[in-house]
Amino acid sequence: MIISTPGIVLHTTPYGETSLIAKVLTRELGLRSYIVKGVRTQAARTKQGLFQPMTELDMVVYNNTKTDLNYTKELSPRHPETLTQSSNQAIRHSLLFFMAEVLYRSLHEAEPLPALYDYVAETLATLQPPLATLPIRFMLGVACHLGIEPLDNYSVAEPLFSLDDGRYVSVQREPMNTLDPEQSQMLHQLLADNCQQPAANSQLSTRTALLNSLIEYYRIHLATFGEFKSHEILHTVLA
Repeated sequence: MIISTPGIVLHTTPYGETSLIAKVLTRELGLRSYIVKGVRTQAARTKQGLFQPMTELDMVVYNNTKTDLNYTKELSPRHPETLTQSSNQAIRHSLLFFMAEVLYRSLHEAEPLPALYDYVAETLATLQPPLATLPIRFMLGVACHLGIEPLDNYSVAEPLFSLDDGRYVSVQREPMNTLDPEQSQMLHQLLADNCQQPAANSQLSTRTALLNSLIEYYRIHLATFGEFKSHEILHTVLA
């Protein structure tokens, strides 16, 4: 069967001497792996640069349900203008690598998640300042679509967020695996704004700590999440 679908590149691996295996989040099929033949040659019609993390593609692909590895038939950039953007490239590239790693380590090849795809595509379309809290907001948004969203039950009686429970708890729960008051308050602000607006007067040290804590939250609630790397560079460029 041949299917047309938009897709977002998450990860690539060299395959043979001239090809790639691309892990792509597609809208119609969910997360899928594709062999892209001959892309690593100078004469290739489809250039390797098209497979940078978070590049949006229009795809025509083969979909054999009996295998986990299919072939692409036709590929083209969905938004060609974004491939040549030059402003804030270091920040933009770091954010894209971060977003790709969040998705790559969170998802497995299963049923389609069109609402998640639409959320990611919308985030890419509005990737502009303010960016300081975007990594945190993105992780919270993805968590909502994966069913592991933190519960915003913040109150005076329960002011500390528990990474294990996924909800706010009382101070009597310490020294359980809870965020400190500053991180808990910032998380509440972001959740109360539906993960869209930056927390007011957020401090770099608190943002950095909260992002690290959310990575740990993903590890706790997603068994396959594993080691995470790209946030270290992100902390540097967003400082």
